[in-house]
Amino acid sequence: MKKFKYITGLLCLLVGISCTKDFDEINTNNQGFTSDEVSAKYFLTSAQVGLYAPGRFEYWRAHLIHTDRFAGHFTFGMNQSWWADGLSYTYDPGYTDAAYDWLAGYFGNIKSFGDLTAEGGEFENQFMYAMSLIMKGLYYQMYTDTFGMVPFSEAGVEGFLTPKYDTQMEIYKGIIADLDTAMNIIGDEERTGLGIDDAGANDVYCGGDLQLWKKLANTLKLRLGTRALGAPGENFATQTITEAMSQPLLDAGSGSVTMKKDFVISEWTSSSYGDVWNDFGVGSDWTVSQPLINLLQDNNDPRLAIYAKPAKGGTFNFENDGDDDFMERVDFMEAALIAAGATYTRTDNGNTVVLEVPSGQYIGQPVRMNGLTMPYVRYDLFSTPSDAIIQPRGKEAEGYPEIIISSADSYFLQAEAAVKGIGSGDAQALFTSGIKEAMKLWNIGEGDADTYIASSAIADISVGTTEEKLEKIALQRWLASYTDGFEAWAVVRKTGYPQELAAGVNNQTIFELGTLNGAYPQRLRYGTGAQANPNFNAAISTQGPDAQGTKLWWAK
Repeated sequence: MKKFKYITGLLCLLVGISCTKDFDEINTNNQGFTSDEVSAKYFLTSAQVGLYAPGRFEYWRAHLIHTDRFAGHFTFGMNQSWWADGLSYTYDPGYTDAAYDWLAGYFGNIKSFGDLTAEGGEFENQFMYAMSLIMKGLYYQMYTDTFGMVPFSEAGVEGFLTPKYDTQMEIYKGIIADLDTAMNIIGDEERTGLGIDDAGANDVYCGGDLQLWKKLANTLKLRLGTRALGAPGENFATQTITEAMSQPLLDAGSGSVTMKKDFVISEWTSSSYGDVWNDFGVGSDWTVSQPLINLLQDNNDPRLAIYAKPAKGGTFNFENDGDDDFMERVDFMEAALIAAGATYTRTDNGNTVVLEVPSGQYIGQPVRMNGLTMPYVRYDLFSTPSDAIIQPRGKEAEGYPEIIISSADSYFLQAEAAVKGIGSGDAQALFTSGIKEAMKLWNIGEGDADTYIASSAIADISVGTTEEKLEKIALQRWLASYTDGFEAWAVVRKTGYPQELAAGVNNQTIFELGTLNGAYPQRLRYGTGAQANPNFNAAISTQGPDAQGTKLWWAK
């Protein structure tokens, strides 16, 4: 019988299971593990978890400081915060490096699992290898859509210590080819094997269901085709979209592919928003943005109470201590209340303005305000994330789902294709299904979803110009991507919606213009370590300056 000899402690660490129960027996077994006791599935979970729920350090710097705020869902900069909301709009290598180092370095986790399961690998399993190709696609879509050109074709290839940077078009084509290979391998198979070779619960994305993996891969293919459509030089997007829509996609039957939060394992291994919220105190807290709150509230969206909490409200005194722009800043705070439809009273008395705001109202904080405006941005004036988002570690209650790809996005992408004349689908029917699936992600009942669809103009694409229909689809995709800042940010950059985000800012009295001089951020800069690759300069020459304002290949 074939034997596999591993250091017991290392195997237990990677597997993520307790080693103590049979320690004495294992420690005295010099022959190691037999082939019927080991499987690649024990290396699968660790390769999956960290991409969507990395440690607290990465979650803080990559998600909250950058993508979630560029997406326009969350805001910093209230008066008790450590930073103004201009943070990251002004380039800071200390924060950007953390995001880059995590994402660039994560490829090793995906590659290791692929190497183990590939033909000739230690745990050769063609179906788990197919899963690794799909995981690679998920990873690279996030990676390239964050930075642009990155190493792909030569990454991890023996002999290439300094791989070249591939263009986004090349990367997209490469991902699609890998997805096609994976789907062909899976075919009609349902499981990765029997017994020890069944990925089962170790697969925290799909539970070992290969047909769900296949739908996931095909939906990712549809997303890539849609995002590439109309980009300079692309000649494959329409065919990609058409192929994807001819095969099974994530739908109401399959539901969304999400990863359940694990509030037991170490926050340094797998974290959540709650770890930042509860560990650091009010200085690290954040509020929910004005664009998000107002879009939900203006359309009687039942997700409002699921996404956010009402503002605490209170009596807010603003006293002019010599600020020449005092009244403009106070007026701006009042304008946020008006935009939210809030009930309040204002009293002006010389150099003092008092705003009295009753509790229980949803009020979003404007995005990207500067440090001089920050003292006026009172914490209790604005809505904060719901309990599901800031779920404390160790509690039994359910936290928010980590979205891998949702069935809602699948329907929205198909609706977009129909509006653009690709395929023969019913755009409104697909759009309606997408909204219902988006509501299901947050346990909102079908009745509430139906009421919203019947009464909200934002849910109707049966009328209007093509651009008006596409705007509504983009806004629904943006809403459905709440807590998935990477994807929500990509939606804004590709579509230009919500318009108030994509337009950037220009009033330097109120806003932080930052490194971008008020423009909307289009990418993250590479980490400083990327410059060690001699191919770095060639990438910059092709793509454009290593700046946040350099648009990616597919951006509007």
